[in-house]
Amino acid sequence: MTTEISELLDAAARRAVPVVRGVAEDRFGEPTPCAEYAVRDLLNHLFHVVINFQALAAKKDADFTTTPDYLDGDWRTRFTDEAARLVGAWAAPGADEGVTGTMNLPARTVGSMVLLDLTVHAWDLARATGQEFTPDEGSVRALGALVDEMGPTARRMKVFGDPIDVPEGASAFGALLAATGRDPHWSPTVRA
Repeated sequence: MTTEISELLDAAARRAVPVVRGVAEDRFGEPTPCAEYAVRDLLNHLFHVVINFQALAAKKDADFTTTPDYLDGDWRTRFTDEAARLVGAWAAPGADEGVTGTMNLPARTVGSMVLLDLTVHAWDLARATGQEFTPDEGSVRALGALVDEMGPTARRMKVFGDPIDVPEGASAFGALLAATGRDPHWSPTVRA
């Protein structure tokens, strides 16, 4: 991956923010492609990831043990602001160099992990709430290698589900979703 991680995050955020902003509160209890998360839970998770990965960009530790409820007040504007801070944090000199946090992983890999969440969870939320979502093609290309490399570990840790078979000729994004255990054709009314 030769593109700066901050550029990919910026492109992903520009696609994710409208989806988050488009979620109505009356959809909070709806199911999502992440079986363990309803829409509200997934919004809180994505908020938590976006905030904590700002700290990881600065080579600080992040706490993922509990997820606060971020959905009060003007949470849509707050998410927009936090997504911009995430991009800025990863654009800082040296953010994608060395290792970061207690994960002790290469910073670029950690940046790619938040890119994956921003891309895939935006799709999850869009599918769950009936919105359109088109991922950034550069991000999808960059994430294919990450999912191939990290997939076995992510499945052992129950971060990804078992891969889903996709037909030959499936889009790169469909293949990426399937590799994370998502059915690219998931809908709230037709579930695997």
